[in-house]
Amino acid sequence: MGTTARNFIFLLLVGRISARCYDPSPAFPLPKLDSYREASKFEHVLVGLKESLEELTLPAEYDTSSFSVEITSSHGTLWETHHTARDKNTSRPGAATVDGTSVYRMASVTKAFTTLAIIQQHIAGNLSLDDPIDQYLPRLGGEIPWKDITLRTVASQLSGIPREFTQADVINEFSNPLVLGLPPVDEKAEGVPQCDVYYAYDRPCNEDDLYKDLATKKPIWPPKQKSTYSNYNFDLLGLVIEKVSGLSYTEYVKSRILQPLNMTSSSFVKSSDSTAVLPKGGTYWDVDKGIQRPTGGLYSSTSDMSSFLRYVLKNYNGLTPQLNWFNPGSYSTTRSSFYGMPWEIFRTDCILSETSRPIIFVTKGGSHPGYYSSVIMLPEYDLGITILTAGSRSLKAKIIEAVTVALVQAAEDVAQSNLKYRYTGEYLSPSKDLNSSLVLAHSDAKSLYIESFVSNSTDVIAAWQNLTGLEENFRVQLVPTLLYRDEQNQRGEIWRGLIVPQNRNPGLVWDDFCLTDEDSDYYARKPLFEMVFWEAQPGGKIVDHVDISAFRVRLDRKHTEHVSSEEAADGASLKGAQMGNYGDGDQVVLNH
Repeated sequence: MGTTARNFIFLLLVGRISARCYDPSPAFPLPKLDSYREASKFEHVLVGLKESLEELTLPAEYDTSSFSVEITSSHGTLWETHHTARDKNTSRPGAATVDGTSVYRMASVTKAFTTLAIIQQHIAGNLSLDDPIDQYLPRLGGEIPWKDITLRTVASQLSGIPREFTQADVINEFSNPLVLGLPPVDEKAEGVPQCDVYYAYDRPCNEDDLYKDLATKKPIWPPKQKSTYSNYNFDLLGLVIEKVSGLSYTEYVKSRILQPLNMTSSSFVKSSDSTAVLPKGGTYWDVDKGIQRPTGGLYSSTSDMSSFLRYVLKNYNGLTPQLNWFNPGSYSTTRSSFYGMPWEIFRTDCILSETSRPIIFVTKGGSHPGYYSSVIMLPEYDLGITILTAGSRSLKAKIIEAVTVALVQAAEDVAQSNLKYRYTGEYLSPSKDLNSSLVLAHSDAKSLYIESFVSNSTDVIAAWQNLTGLEENFRVQLVPTLLYRDEQNQRGEIWRGLIVPQNRNPGLVWDDFCLTDEDSDYYARKPLFEMVFWEAQPGGKIVDHVDISAFRVRLDRKHTEHVSSEEAADGASLKGAQMGNYGDGDQVVLNH
């Protein structure tokens, strides 16, 4: 090969390497429910987590606090734990013992249901996510440019409109705001809404209150310019749902989401006190949210929310061709936080010590006086978490930190153990006349990678490096595409080999710049490092064959005496620690 050609290939490859992330994601297929239930280390982490959460509530400041935590995969609940406040209202204690059916106020977690309802109506053809909102709500007026604000931007917190019309005004939030040095004002003359007042609740706001107040408001940002949190957005989406469906908002969500998912503890009407989690001194349990139900009116339990999270985990990328529901719509102020529809998305590389691969949390939080809620999904691990608290405001954040860090580390251990057990080893040509072999290795830092690859007696990796003149130290890591050669039967897992540089240079600002490009070089129209793994029998725990597409060869795995994916777990099944053994494995179809 001439020098010019060699230099061209070198530059081409260097460009591709510089575009690679150092630790690609996803690093493994979705862990299955049984792999969590059969992992003794995972069980031990959850046992320890229960003890840690109980320790969190020992300080006297949490005597009046209750909480519920439940973890589910897309196919069933894995674990739950609950804590009942030591000090409750004597006249109105609520649920005697908090459990998975105990009901909390969900606050802004309700927005996820409102958004799903809008997506359903998009699927049904009754609206488009990219329609301007005033097409459905012609009463909207004032200085806000409604014609430039679409349903998608509203659901993504990109409308640029103010946060809300009552609770953001301190004149409604505090009984005496003058202590802040503010001057006295005539509330009625200033047009302050006389509804949904925190300190002295009288009546819920209605549709007329909403339109009247919005007509006086100015935009914070131009539409789509910058994300800013707004409860108005979801009040308006609730009205759109009513307009296009012909049902009230609450009836729509009840009949099209809650009932199909068998969320029997969930409602927009408070449950009886016997199932209610009532914080001491709190009165917000009885508050009717009125026109603001779509932004924060739902009552629910951890058991019901797990049903919802299972549906979302199964369907987030299959609801409509126009949308992956987990993708961010805009970035927030920090480099790790993003807004979705209506998700608050957090991306961090601070949890896993062996790799720089970031973990993505798709979340929705909410708060009412005395109630603080969060749902958190980890799509990489196929896990969802519901955290509901009643009482102290500070407790939820401590629970989130304890649960998510421990859970991710435990789930990572399960996923990496399965990866090593299922795929690593030597793959050989079934023909003695063909000297071709593949050795796949694993480490927690590198996940699954090619240790050696010989084709027709040629060391492929060494030949590739020599051909291109590449001097940089690299590995070829295998990444699952989550696609199958036989999609109907979910067989023939398609993986791609990515060239990943081993050496980072954190002293360079742009070292952290990464745009993924996971389509490799081709040979005669076949991806050079595409590999398709096959089991001998459907549902097998290990793969038996690999097709290496560009090399037109199938290699058979050399079988040795295999141990379990936990390596000496003795086949232990999970027990104790309130490990769940239930769920809704069947696909639920929601009507639109």
